[in-house]
Amino acid sequence: MISQKMETELNKQLNEELFSSYLYLSMCAYFEDKNLEGMAQWMRMQAEEENLHAMKFFDYIIRVGGRVKLEAIKKPKFSWKSPKAAFEDALAHEKHITGRINFLVDLAYSEKDHATATFLNWFVDEQVEEEDTVTKIVESFKLIGNDPSGLFLLDRELSQRNAAGDTQN
Repeated sequence: MISQKMETELNKQLNEELFSSYLYLSMCAYFEDKNLEGMAQWMRMQAEEENLHAMKFFDYIIRVGGRVKLEAIKKPKFSWKSPKAAFEDALAHEKHITGRINFLVDLAYSEKDHATATFLNWFVDEQVEEEDTVTKIVESFKLIGNDPSGLFLLDRELSQRNAAGDTQN
């Protein structure tokens, strides 16, 4: 059993993860509109991954006797001034999610909720990976500058991302 406060905060995180999926799907649509299919593919995979994260929270809340309370998902941004700006927003969003996960871990420890702290450890590790991956993409944009051929190559590279669990190339 989890505390009411922890249940409330886990439900907030569930909503954050669903918003993350929604945001990345919006970025996917932006990239599709710009004919950057590799970046669109990358964002589509990111949206799917975030939805999986949301379901982990959904299932965990139920497993520990909590009640899932779905709330409205806020409308995501749908336009960016450049592909680089979209990925910079993705990085800022991942940093926000890292802050939320860290808050939840701190709450779990303060409540001596070891089960939730253990559950959240996976997300701590995941956020290190998420921030690292998006940081590297943003750094690639900085190297490219305004070179259209560099943008083309980065788009092609990002198209290689597979769905979670997909081992086929």
